[in-house]
Amino acid sequence: MRYSKQLNRIGLMVVLVLPALVLLARPFGVTATQQEPNIKFTEEVVFTQSEDGVPNAGILFAPPKNSAKPSAIIWVHGWGVNFYQPSYVKIGRALAQLGYACISVNTRMHDIGFNIGDRDGKRIRGGGYWGVASQEGKDIAAWIDFVSQRGFKHVVLVGHSAGWSEVRRYQAEKQDQRVVGLISASGGFWATSEKPDAELLAQANRLIAEGHGDELLRLPNRRFASYISAATYVDNWTTPPELKDFFGLESKNPGVTRIRCPLLAFFGTRDDVGTQKDLDLMKSCIKRQPTGPSRVDTLLIQNGDHMYTGQESQVAEKIAEWADGLGPKVASGFYRAVRPSLSIGRPENEKV
Repeated sequence: MRYSKQLNRIGLMVVLVLPALVLLARPFGVTATQQEPNIKFTEEVVFTQSEDGVPNAGILFAPPKNSAKPSAIIWVHGWGVNFYQPSYVKIGRALAQLGYACISVNTRMHDIGFNIGDRDGKRIRGGGYWGVASQEGKDIAAWIDFVSQRGFKHVVLVGHSAGWSEVRRYQAEKQDQRVVGLISASGGFWATSEKPDAELLAQANRLIAEGHGDELLRLPNRRFASYISAATYVDNWTTPPELKDFFGLESKNPGVTRIRCPLLAFFGTRDDVGTQKDLDLMKSCIKRQPTGPSRVDTLLIQNGDHMYTGQESQVAEKIAEWADGLGPKVASGFYRAVRPSLSIGRPENEKV
């Protein structure tokens, strides 16, 4: 009887474990969805390091080399999340199925906090509470170098949510000729007249001067980012005005005037941080600048929320369609020149 019970237990274990073993035995290549069963791509966890020694991880979704498009997509995360956020993974997989290598990356601002490493006996932290966003461009540069080493001469940079601020800052400051397109995925657009709390700012500067820039400050009456380090707080409030008001709603010579490559911006239609009205205003602001992107397109992700939950394939399709339109001009180097005039993509009320 006892022997029979042991056999039953063994049989149950086989039933439970066998599916897991089958999954582990699968090749590393991933087969696409049932709608496109013949298209395969690979997923690879990859790593890089910025020039100041910050390590970062990401995941590369790559179609077969013989069917890959010439440009790669780099997706930069928003505040408090990371490269393996489920919607980012689904968008990356969908782009790979459409022929675009896509890499979802971490920067020093990923998650709320993480340990970068020890420097001179002192622990250095990153993330939303401790990271210094103005240094995030070093991480973006490292990822572009990584993609270049993988054989892609051109990249399209996508900044989701807060990630858009640093993607646009990087290109405005560096004008990296390898970047042939910028995409704002539900990124911030509006100028702010908010002033820092004078007492908190003084406290933060004092802590930095004393060598305690990683000490946390409590932000009063904040529903978002209740804590923030002294270094992060000061960095946020010392961002140059032309980068804060990037599109020139209120200021002159905004950061967008330093962008030469095409620009795409979109929001979801379901409880996102912006609407078609905001996209129209953004386009009108760019149009009145003396210089700026060689082309500007906007669209809405139908039924998409801020994270595009359930609409990841739609996001990938729109990005791929837009990037396909860059092909011939990318090859000719057209977007590397200072634009002679501004072409605002589609009519403002046209749905994409």
